[in-house]
Amino acid sequence: MTKYVFVTGGVVSSLGKGIAAASLAAILESRGLKVTLLKLDPYINVDPGTMSPFQHGEVFVTEDGAETDLDLGHYERFISAKMRKVNNFTTGQIYESVIRKERRGEYLGKTVQVIPHITNEIQDFLVRGAHAAWEGKPDVAIVEIGGTVGDIESLPFLEAARQMRLKLGRNNVCFVHLTLVPYIPSAGELKTKPTQHSVQKLREIGISPYVLLCRADRKIPDDEREKISLFANIPTEAVISVWDADSIYKIPAMLHAQGVDSIVCEKLALNPPPADLSVWNKLVEALENPQQSITIGMVGKYVDLTESYKSLTEALVHAGIHTRTKVNIEYIDSEDIEANGTDALAKFDAILVPGGFGKRGTEGKIKAIQYARENKVPYLGICLGMQLAVIEFARHQAKLEAANSTEFNDETPHPVVALITEWTDRTGKIEKRDENADLGGTMRLGSQRCPIKPGSLASQIYGAEVNERHRHRYEVNNAYVPQLEQAGLVISARTPTENLPEMMELPQSMHPWFVGVQYHPEFTSTPRDGHPLFSSYVSAAVANSKAKQGGERSQ
Repeated sequence: MTKYVFVTGGVVSSLGKGIAAASLAAILESRGLKVTLLKLDPYINVDPGTMSPFQHGEVFVTEDGAETDLDLGHYERFISAKMRKVNNFTTGQIYESVIRKERRGEYLGKTVQVIPHITNEIQDFLVRGAHAAWEGKPDVAIVEIGGTVGDIESLPFLEAARQMRLKLGRNNVCFVHLTLVPYIPSAGELKTKPTQHSVQKLREIGISPYVLLCRADRKIPDDEREKISLFANIPTEAVISVWDADSIYKIPAMLHAQGVDSIVCEKLALNPPPADLSVWNKLVEALENPQQSITIGMVGKYVDLTESYKSLTEALVHAGIHTRTKVNIEYIDSEDIEANGTDALAKFDAILVPGGFGKRGTEGKIKAIQYARENKVPYLGICLGMQLAVIEFARHQAKLEAANSTEFNDETPHPVVALITEWTDRTGKIEKRDENADLGGTMRLGSQRCPIKPGSLASQIYGAEVNERHRHRYEVNNAYVPQLEQAGLVISARTPTENLPEMMELPQSMHPWFVGVQYHPEFTSTPRDGHPLFSSYVSAAVANSKAKQGGERSQ
């Protein structure tokens, strides 16, 4: 039987439930257990695909094309199991499913209620999601319940978890609660009262946590842990201090050192071999002992909320680990470049333009790309970053003045980027779309395998083919590709069926390292394996940094 660990949160949000759940999963996997993870989101949106990055942060895309919560990215980075659509579901999906059943008459005229119909549906989704991994036979499914205990939105999920413990038995379900122990500077002490109230609130709905993870900005002294133990009715050894760390990859060792995995295994009547965290220890050692340092300028428009680029920043950290490089990332608002020019880019060893949607800030990004191309600064463009690189090249190298994407200007005379449905002939003309048209279901999502052009920089990085995940709606317009290629642009990978450009680059005779990709490579990067594209990019940045330093010394 698959055993379940439910991870809940209290006091405030953003304490790191996803990291805690993923770290526990990593330790259990290091002990030879087959582990999977699920995330339950209490919002009514069907998925986060339509939500603002400012409010929700990054949307993580799975191999099967689901738009999911960013915590699924942490899950894939910490364990070997691949996440799927069934690993993340929302209140919106649950109610949508129940209402469909009611409309089909599946409830045989009964009054449909939160208990038992909604809670039963949640449990069905949970079991289906857990059994999607490891050929339907995972040893442990760790379930992160979003929101904060006490929120009305998450009550059905918590009730479903309580019922599962009743049905499966006490040795098959374990509750782990993450809470806050704040330090009050004016009092000069840590305060345990918020944690006491959080556990009390959880117990009011019938759930008694077996492990308490106490977040603080410092280690929690033993006397405070004993106090929490007394008021929360939890053994002192199960009150775990989780202090701020400078790397999330130190958390598995932090939890293991306090015996969290042993406590959970004992509760679940599991007796796996001892943990082997040597892989994580080597990663941390490489992270803390870099041989060189670079600074990358990330030009975007969500720079005030770095969670919008979580997988991307982690992928750069992974590349740093595998190239023994300290990667410093500075975020530049593209609207600042529009207003003030590109002088702020001179200090960077490489420039990166990530994905995004909408017109705001795009001209600033194009200026940054032009700066990178003309000054031979290593450049990586991801999704929108590739499309804007094509637009920049079309305007300034292929003599297609006013070239643009129809996403930003549907009156452009040269739509080098457009929806496929807008292409009407090989001249590049477009058919004006209905402004009220529903854009749902028009995105290219999930993994797609593509052959790579031999002899290209892409082939040096990937080999003969590339298989990455997508999340975009607009494509490079094939009608303009011959003219762009004639001006020097290299399309180094295309989709095998539609022949759509997947990768573009500049030949090394024009630029040492300039690559744009239509997909999102950050979604497949892990700290254990890194990612060949990001490692190559960071290596190019290191070479540029050394060249700049050599030039300064010679002067």
